[in-house]
Amino acid sequence: MPVDRDFQARLMGGGLLTTEILYHMPDHRSLLQSFVWQTIDTAPVFPRLNAFLDHWRREVLATIHSIRVAHSDWIGPAELRAIDGRWVLN
Repeated sequence: MPVDRDFQARLMGGGLLTTEILYHMPDHRSLLQSFVWQTIDTAPVFPRLNAFLDHWRREVLATIHSIRVAHSDWIGPAELRAIDGRWVLN
């Protein structure tokens, strides 16, 4: 049974990252639009967010105006507990 990649990332110290990107399209410079994106990422480096923003800069014609980032804390022992079962992680 394959292990969920996001679950593995949480166990390795990742947390829920929520990003709001405000941007404008080249043909509507006066209209500011919003895009919200969530993933599991590791603070403070945020490799998945940086990869996403690199992709945006290469492939999307929109110009980024600003970015807001919120990141949850890492998973802790109180948040993860076995309940009468078996956990297979590999």
